[in-house]
Amino acid sequence: MSVDNKKTVMDRRTLLRAGAAAAFAAPIGTFGAQAFTPRAVAPAIDVSEFPICKTASDAPPLTGAPRKLKLSWNAGAVCLAPLPVAIDHGFFQKQNLDVELVNYSGSTDQLLEAIATGKSDAGLGMALRWLKPLEQGFDVKIAAGTHGGCMRVLTRANSGVDTLADLKGKIVAVGDLAGPDKNFFSIQLAKLGIDPVRDVDWRAYPGNLLNVAVEKGEVQAFLSSDPLAYLWLKDPQYKEVASNLDGAYRDRTCCIVGVRGSLVREEPKVARAITQALLDAAMFTSQNPDKAAKSFQPYAPKAASLADLEGMVRYHTHRHHPTGEALKRELKDYADDLKTVQVFKQSTDTAKFAERIYVDLFSV
Repeated sequence: MSVDNKKTVMDRRTLLRAGAAAAFAAPIGTFGAQAFTPRAVAPAIDVSEFPICKTASDAPPLTGAPRKLKLSWNAGAVCLAPLPVAIDHGFFQKQNLDVELVNYSGSTDQLLEAIATGKSDAGLGMALRWLKPLEQGFDVKIAAGTHGGCMRVLTRANSGVDTLADLKGKIVAVGDLAGPDKNFFSIQLAKLGIDPVRDVDWRAYPGNLLNVAVEKGEVQAFLSSDPLAYLWLKDPQYKEVASNLDGAYRDRTCCIVGVRGSLVREEPKVARAITQALLDAAMFTSQNPDKAAKSFQPYAPKAASLADLEGMVRYHTHRHHPTGEALKRELKDYADDLKTVQVFKQSTDTAKFAERIYVDLFSV
């Protein structure tokens, strides 16, 4: 990379870091000294050969001048650590891409509209937040999953809430009443025979103050995602009740890559290249959580140490990034789940829906 290109990347990263810092300006809380031990992760992957992995494609990189693209993300989401990894470790450059990361804090509808209309070329987000807007017909194609994990149910250690079933009749705080974590755990409650609408009283609070609600006794549990959830769990007064890595969901993707529909149709090699770079970066993150933590550290809240970030990266399943038929099956399964909690219309044909919104960029 030339000096000028390095300067451009650094300038962009400086702006993004400033945005991420602003997002976490509110106090996170005071945490005890007790170390939080994340649940076990899969065995280490062999990294004896480079390139780090073979994902879905062995297609050669793009030729000619580097292709400029804009990629939208939430700079405060530690589960998106592969994005700064892709910059720091050259995965975009390897595909001959010049990618500008855009920190997007608007609504999901606005984000998908920005991708569909060409204001951005691609983006990353949570499947359970994107699928309902995609049901409305945005011209965005889902090209891959990137990882699993990052959503949790937390409560006070002495609350008496030990399982999801214990949330029946309780008041639960959420950062967003239409958020992916509420959707996910509503689905799990429904599978237990608990009506998530009538049997649970959901209350909205600012995301960084969810723990205050439980400390004041206003709620008995709260939903949160990493990095805040992980950091709160360092305090022994809190415990985890459930996460989206429980049961069958341990092997299902949480976040997805969406690509502009017109890019897929008109420049499929470009769409494939950016997806390939992200999958390679995700595998690198899985194999090198220490390096991934260092890449993400400039975007993280001040309360998160490098060891904390590495723990979060290890916890999230960055080794799991489905494409093709595997991705389509997971999207259909999520759509079926969303029908059980009345988020999707009962008339929606989930198989046709999954077929419409996904794209297999690696089959040709």
